[in-house]
Amino acid sequence: MNARCKAWLEKKLARIRALESYNAEQTNESIAKKYGLQSTEILKLNYNENLFLPIEKTVSLLKEVADECDLRIYPQEEERKLKETISEYLQVPKDCIAIGNSSDEVMDRTIRIFLEKGDSAVTFTPTFSVFRYCVRYHDADVVNISLKEDFTLDMKAMRSAFKPQTKLLYLCSPNNPTASQLRLEEIVSLVETFPGIVLVDEAYAEYADFSIVSLTKKYENLVVLRTFSKAFGLAGLRLGYAVANPRLAQVIDKLPIPYAVNVVSMSMGRKLLENMDVVAKSIDELKAERSRLIKQLNAVNGLTAFDSKANFVLFKADKSAESIYNTLLQKGIVIKKLGKLLQHQNCLRSTVGTPDMNSRLLNALQLSLGDTA
Repeated sequence: MNARCKAWLEKKLARIRALESYNAEQTNESIAKKYGLQSTEILKLNYNENLFLPIEKTVSLLKEVADECDLRIYPQEEERKLKETISEYLQVPKDCIAIGNSSDEVMDRTIRIFLEKGDSAVTFTPTFSVFRYCVRYHDADVVNISLKEDFTLDMKAMRSAFKPQTKLLYLCSPNNPTASQLRLEEIVSLVETFPGIVLVDEAYAEYADFSIVSLTKKYENLVVLRTFSKAFGLAGLRLGYAVANPRLAQVIDKLPIPYAVNVVSMSMGRKLLENMDVVAKSIDELKAERSRLIKQLNAVNGLTAFDSKANFVLFKADKSAESIYNTLLQKGIVIKKLGKLLQHQNCLRSTVGTPDMNSRLLNALQLSLGDTA
């Protein structure tokens, strides 16, 4: 390698190394090994997965897919069939749907299409960090506007950030990690006034009070992200999609890579939509348990839980979040350590688990905080 090439390569590598990225936390196996536990003892409540969808059902559907798919050949009609099923589920035309390997991948694709070097994107903070990482990977800038203390939008500050070079606005609703849903009228107002593409991440929409998918019929600059990783229990298959007006959806769906999404993921997505009664039951059960968990967390001396419109609960503690997190980890319970969010100290986040899971979590929290009454 000559000196010029080496200098160029080193510069490129240094830039990528300096960028933030999403780092997976410890696995169940590594935690079990570290603390002398069995991997089956680990209670995983840190990634907001749907633990209410019966694994027996997903295994059964996966066996059906295995019998129906010939993995020796490239995808055939799976994408069309999936789009038709999503179209029926959301009551939108199928040409308004773009399929991807998770909603995160569709997000990154949208960012690549609409942002160039020197452009900027606006979002609020705290929110899903992957958006910020993706924007910076593509040499664009991110403007972060703090939420108010009650997790609502600061509309004046948001609008003041709209500049000629601002091409993309990202709104996560319900928001991760706050679990709060943005107000419908404020989302509409921002879509109507933003001078670019508005990307609304509805990963947790099935657990929320409303969805704005139907607004894509009215607003040409609106893209709504949805996923099969949460309510549909397919986190391991990485399947997501965008909903937008046909012109936008066609552009987002256009890829230089042939057959980008695999047949198993697309077929499983369709199968679950065709078994929506099972999914809906798991959603209802989770919502009921979510209410119980929030109530029980607030009953623990030293904890304050916030309302949730997602499948996780944010809470804060009077004691160090680091200390609580580590104490739970030693007991084989994994939650998300967040620390300070806005003016709220010692914040932690937990997936809404099944009643038995949540009881184990609550008992461990009580012991950690010395609340054994």
